[in-house]
Amino acid sequence: MNDFSAQFPKVAGEPAQGLPEEARLAELQDELARLAPPPMERPPVERRSDLPRRVRFECDMNAVPLFLEVTKPTYASTLKRWFDAAVALIAIVVLLPVLVLVALAIKLCDGGPILFVQDRTGYLGQRFRLFKFRTMVVDAEALKESLKDQNIHGDSSPDFKLRDDPRITRIGGFLRRTSLDELPNLFNVVRGEMALVGPRPTSFDAATYSMRHLPRLAVRPGLTGLWQTSGRANVGFDQRSDLDISYIRRMSFIFDLSLIVRTIKAIRKGDGAM
Repeated sequence: MNDFSAQFPKVAGEPAQGLPEEARLAELQDELARLAPPPMERPPVERRSDLPRRVRFECDMNAVPLFLEVTKPTYASTLKRWFDAAVALIAIVVLLPVLVLVALAIKLCDGGPILFVQDRTGYLGQRFRLFKFRTMVVDAEALKESLKDQNIHGDSSPDFKLRDDPRITRIGGFLRRTSLDELPNLFNVVRGEMALVGPRPTSFDAATYSMRHLPRLAVRPGLTGLWQTSGRANVGFDQRSDLDISYIRRMSFIFDLSLIVRTIKAIRKGDGAM
């Protein structure tokens, strides 16, 4: 036995005889770690970089049409854009006295900015600057975190809404009930960033969407849509996305007109703010 051991010495890393089981196991693990190849470094994945591809993929999987990528002229692919821009431009001219009065009321209320400008998520996840009349105190965004636990959609929901939001100013409450705060959205429609009817643009980035939400980005966002007339701001984001996707599948000139009429009725009833 001694001659055999002399001819075949102990292999490097082989556990020594007579050591406790724990020590032998630790020695083996050290040897495996030494022999293992170095871990491969994975490049960081930027979710926003492939948003358009992901939206197109989910639209294909869920049979949601991408009207804006169709070359054949139709209402959804071509005429809707020009119709919306023409109507928005006429509305701005007609409602100019109202716009001026609202601007003066906001300025006289607390002396702060007239407009609230915020990044929103639009077509294929692209971010754009949305214009609204300011309805909250100047530091409203800074106070948002402290009020997160009062969110009616739950503190984990990307949607944020309070039943009695203490940040809303006196004039802001009236503007929200009548949806007059949304009138500056008409400038976004003229600029081609929004439509009259479509999914409402979210303040949170599309990179936070789940896969089921992505098809709602297949069209330009709108001033109003199907979810506003079917519960408006009082529905959760999952149900809201389902209604938006249903609208995209049914989009037509007649359907858009019917939703505009239904929105006006909902505003008169005061059924949730837009």
